[in-house]
Amino acid sequence: MWESENELVDGREYGNGLLSSSKHSVKTSGFELRGQSWYVATDIPSDFLVQIGDANFHLHKYPLLSRSGRMNRIVYESRDGELNKLVMDDLPGGPEAFELAAKFCYGLAIDLTAANISALRCAAEYLEMTEDLEEGNLIFKTEAFLSYVVLSSWRDSILVLKSCEKLSPWAENLQIVRRCSESIAWKACANPKGIRWAYSGKPPKVSSPKWNEMKDSSPSRNHQQVPPDWWFEDVSILRIDHFVRVVTAIKVKGMRFELVGAAIMHYAAKWLPGLIKDGVGMGMGMGMGDEGNTIIDSCSSSNSSGCSWKGGLHMVVAGAKDDPPSVQAKEQRMIIESLISIIPPQKDSVSCSFLLRLLRMANMLKVAPALVTEMEKRVGMQFEQATLPDLLIPSYNKIETLYDVDLVQRLLEHFLVQEQTESSSPSRQSFPEKRMYEGTQRNNGTNAKMRVARLVDSYLTEVSRDRSLSPTKFQVLAEALPESARTCDDGLYRAIDSYLKAHPTLSEHERKRLCRVMDCQKLSIDACMHAAQNERLPLRVVVQVLFSEQVKISNAIANGSLKEAGESHYQPMISNRKTLLEGTPQSFQEGWAAAKKDINTLKFELESMKTKYLELQNDMENLQRQFDKVSKQKQTSAWTSGWKKLSKFTKMTPLETHDIGSQPTVATEQARKTPRRWRNSIS
Repeated sequence: MWESENELVDGREYGNGLLSSSKHSVKTSGFELRGQSWYVATDIPSDFLVQIGDANFHLHKYPLLSRSGRMNRIVYESRDGELNKLVMDDLPGGPEAFELAAKFCYGLAIDLTAANISALRCAAEYLEMTEDLEEGNLIFKTEAFLSYVVLSSWRDSILVLKSCEKLSPWAENLQIVRRCSESIAWKACANPKGIRWAYSGKPPKVSSPKWNEMKDSSPSRNHQQVPPDWWFEDVSILRIDHFVRVVTAIKVKGMRFELVGAAIMHYAAKWLPGLIKDGVGMGMGMGMGDEGNTIIDSCSSSNSSGCSWKGGLHMVVAGAKDDPPSVQAKEQRMIIESLISIIPPQKDSVSCSFLLRLLRMANMLKVAPALVTEMEKRVGMQFEQATLPDLLIPSYNKIETLYDVDLVQRLLEHFLVQEQTESSSPSRQSFPEKRMYEGTQRNNGTNAKMRVARLVDSYLTEVSRDRSLSPTKFQVLAEALPESARTCDDGLYRAIDSYLKAHPTLSEHERKRLCRVMDCQKLSIDACMHAAQNERLPLRVVVQVLFSEQVKISNAIANGSLKEAGESHYQPMISNRKTLLEGTPQSFQEGWAAAKKDINTLKFELESMKTKYLELQNDMENLQRQFDKVSKQKQTSAWTSGWKKLSKFTKMTPLETHDIGSQPTVATEQARKTPRRWRNSIS
């Protein structure tokens, strides 16, 4: 059980956090607040004024000097025995922390909590309340409370670290931030099955459990299964620098990189409004813990400002209404730079969509170029997982184009470099294992390149409507992928046609150069029919399309049935027809519909020609059978004998014809003359 209520430290008892001094120099019943001034409730008039900001403390010298080394030194070095005023505007923790320290000096009981312990510890260090002045001074007792009570509690460690935000650099120098970060990291890496302490999002305890549930004391009944991301919501309330410290400690202790990446995405969803569309991580409820109170209740009851668990966090990150935009941008830029620096290096630690949206904000807020380059490389590792909406990043630094086409070009180059590196990485494996690995990598790489090719074609179609996009940029991005990445150029043709439609003033040379990136032989039959009627294409491209389509039809007729050829050759293209039509504008879809009607007409005409061909073939076979029947009657007419000789001559093999030609006979001469007589007789 991490949450302990009482701790004994060297014989000194901390009962529910109440702390008091054993020596009473001035008898008092407490402090009284009158306006902005504090007074000690005692009959002895005050002789010492401590001013901290707008607050004034009317106190007595002896209780303060007996326990504060700093005040002793200031009074001694001033060489003024009548010094009765001291200004301490730089005291960490402000008037609230000094009030507790002053009460301790007067021997009054003070309540140590997770909300005030860090400020009181820093104030005690500032006032130099060491053991040299009095045994059991404030430094010793606050340090003991931190070490034995706070650091053993998940909830208190979070709250103390949250309260350290306004105590820099004192909290850092006193190792409060480091120790709390280490404590949080250890508990976050604990086995979820052994977690019994409170955390946000935990379901509330049943107020009136059933009798059989009370009887059964098994852990499975008393405690529901703890999810692996149970610590996300609690850690996400921390400021970015403290969150980085906690995540770094968690990574050192061996947390799975998927969980670390998910925690970073959860934190970004809360601290960067608008980064995640659906607000992932924003809907976790605030449950009741084992103590019956949530962390938000403890945090909101403290005096520290900006400690709201959920609502106040957005005000801090997005900036208050009174904050200028430059302050908000500076805060968000610091968050983005810090998150980029702690993303695990593994490939799938965070989603590609998250990286692209983070990259979009990084470009908008002008993050350091080195970090932007690092982000681009990370996106290149997972570029096949990207989607079109995430790639449509506006051009923030330039006014040439609407979208940052150069950024997508760099992402594509990083992807190709990564693919090349992965394909040549296995070097120490055995030969069979290496061949198997290379085969798998080759297939995965081919599939990834095909997905990227479809993504790039869709991106080109979208950005082609930009009048400021030059043909050179369009062509360079279209030709960046190897030819093997595209098995069908329909998407590329759609992008080219959209670009030509949006740029009607292109010269003939520019249109030819633009269409050169497309392979007409990789177009489907629907695309070919549309291209044949497309007036925006150069005439040479239209001729190439018609020729390639004619070659396809001729090959289909020569190989047999057109239907079988269509199933084997065109079916992969037709399967994508619905997807292609859905992504085209209305005018383009009308062109596809007209092309579909034309291809149906062409199929009908080809079927008719095939039927006529079969009828003629049957008629020829009938005539041949009739002729064979007549020839069997052995007619002796000259015309019949000549016809027999002619049919015999036509049935000879080339070798026999050559042999006969080498030895000319009378029959050969007659065979040569007979066809001429036959033709004359026919005519």
